Amino acid sequence: MQLRLPTVALLCVTAIPTFAQGPRQNLSPAEMETLRGKREDIEKQLEAIAIIDRKIMVPMRDGVRMAADMYRPKDTSKKYPIIFSRTPYNFNFWDVRTGSYRDMSAELDAVKRGYVLVEMNERGHFFSEGNYDILGAPLTDADDQFSWMAAQPWSSGKIGLIGCSSTAEWQLAAASLGNKALTTIIPQSFGAGVGKVGPYNEQGNWYRGGAVQMLFIDWLYGEQNQVRPSFPKETSQADLIKASKMFDLAPQMPPIDWAKAFEHLPEQEIISNVNGPKGIFADKMDNTTGGAMIQRTPNDPVWRKGGIWQPDTQPINVPGFWFMTWYDVSTGPNLAAYNFVRATAKGGAKDQQYAVIAPTLHCQYKRATEKTIVGERDMGDARLDYDALTYAWFDHFLKGEENGFLQKQPKVTYYTMGSNKWQHSQSWPPEGAKPVTLTLTSGGHANTLHGDGQLVFSPASPASKAKPKASPDMADFFTYDPLHPTPSYGGNVCCAANTIPGNGGALDQRKMEERPDILVYTSEALKEDMEVSGPMTATLYVSSDAKDTDVTVKVIDVLPDGTAYNLDETIQRLRYRDGDNKTVWIEKDKVYKVTLSPMNTSNLFAAGHRIRIEVAGSNFPRFDRNLNTGGNNYDETTGVVAHTAIHHNNQYPSTLTISVVKH
Repeated sequence: MQLRLPTVALLCVTAIPTFAQGPRQNLSPAEMETLRGKREDIEKQLEAIAIIDRKIMVPMRDGVRMAADMYRPKDTSKKYPIIFSRTPYNFNFWDVRTGSYRDMSAELDAVKRGYVLVEMNERGHFFSEGNYDILGAPLTDADDQFSWMAAQPWSSGKIGLIGCSSTAEWQLAAASLGNKALTTIIPQSFGAGVGKVGPYNEQGNWYRGGAVQMLFIDWLYGEQNQVRPSFPKETSQADLIKASKMFDLAPQMPPIDWAKAFEHLPEQEIISNVNGPKGIFADKMDNTTGGAMIQRTPNDPVWRKGGIWQPDTQPINVPGFWFMTWYDVSTGPNLAAYNFVRATAKGGAKDQQYAVIAPTLHCQYKRATEKTIVGERDMGDARLDYDALTYAWFDHFLKGEENGFLQKQPKVTYYTMGSNKWQHSQSWPPEGAKPVTLTLTSGGHANTLHGDGQLVFSPASPASKAKPKASPDMADFFTYDPLHPTPSYGGNVCCAANTIPGNGGALDQRKMEERPDILVYTSEALKEDMEVSGPMTATLYVSSDAKDTDVTVKVIDVLPDGTAYNLDETIQRLRYRDGDNKTVWIEKDKVYKVTLSPMNTSNLFAAGHRIRIEVAGSNFPRFDRNLNTGGNNYDETTGVVAHTAIHHNNQYPSTLTISVVKH
């Protein structure tokens, strides 16, 4: 196979399925007929070359059965490797909204390439039986599924996993089981599969810095429903296939104004308040972890009972091709997971970990165009031939082809925003990345874009042109009212629905920076280009008059015309400032050192640009608001106003440390 390396930007035309299926809207009768014709033609092509086996009910060790569709080459003289895609989403072969087949081009492509493609629903979803728990618990399901596929007479005994988001996140813990049939994984945008790794303890995107990542809640609204149609166990496979053409079991959830719904207190009632189904968000459930997720703390041992990968006890020793994006909800844990496996995998797998980091939103790799817009920012031509990459990977590991892929492919392929180009490195952060520190300073009035907050390069920095102003008695104050929280605006998100302007991404933050509850610190215009690729860590010295409160940070690229594009964001709930395994309340007006979880990017700050950070008390509803009382937060309806100070002087050097790459 002639591979197109990442320096050549191509838009792939086929794809391993992501199962994003929904009603076709605004199509004329003629357009609908054309659509049906194309899909029926693809199905006929598939029927010509594949043995199609749909609605197979695969038994697990506890007797619960999972629904699977399977596509394999008609040539039965050979054994074939398996590409396995397990998902909580709808993969029904029939699109009941168009009265025709789903687009089966991915299945056709896999069979043409000499693979068996197996698609399966997670426990408790669609035609699969049992009670749902997030990320594929119990883990024994994965073990049983791998063993079942490997035992089939047409199987070569080699299985590769691929998928994005929840079709990827279960892969990590499953890979740690050591099933001999599992040969390789390709997880894409897999943050919710990561428990505690490196400096991050997000327990599957549920927290950041101890604050709840709320955008998970509207996702659960549509996923946790366990009151659903089901079929008697004696229903035949033929009848299940017929039933699939009448209804696909996909719930049609009533539309919700989530921007308004998230305002409801107490937080644990958000789903029930919109008449959503009972489930794992707030209710006790008969499943592996017991549900009631909102009531857990970040260090609750129940997190380790589910399907979330906990790397300290679950080693991964298979080759992995890891895909991430800069505007995803969990880029930091994604990168930390990749580095952890590179450092700890045994045998040859240690050197068989590769990564791609794209500049898009969650799972939007293939939406890149020759002019890729993320939020409002033009990222240039960010296309990549993902199918060439993933099939070359599978050809090598599942078929044993010596196609030279590992020798040609750099360990890390990453897109640098600003310069808008793909770059290569053998590590992350890239070789030669050095920490550079900027110090916060002001005259005590850093509030708003028009304040006097500055970011000053430390004297040791090569970019420094000045020394920080001496301000031994200065601090900047902001007021955080939980009933009027600082709103989210764009950002690094997933599943934002109608909640966040732009549904995430890079938006001009100047509108936000007019708010007096946001502190703004900006550097001088850079004299030369500066590539920042790697972690960005804010260390703040904070005091407050509340028992508990939050601090949030955004890092921003300010263009010469003033446009201010956000790069990444983070938060710290101060009760967990010394680690999430203990709670330590704030003493009024005492100053605390707070190091927030690292943000991440690859961005060229061109000459004339400025580096900026914003500091505030909330970023809502990206993260849940702290009611500042020191209570449980999830069951409270009233809060107290916090008056918070950011200190910056010789005794309290509040800083931002970035990773600068010299070329």
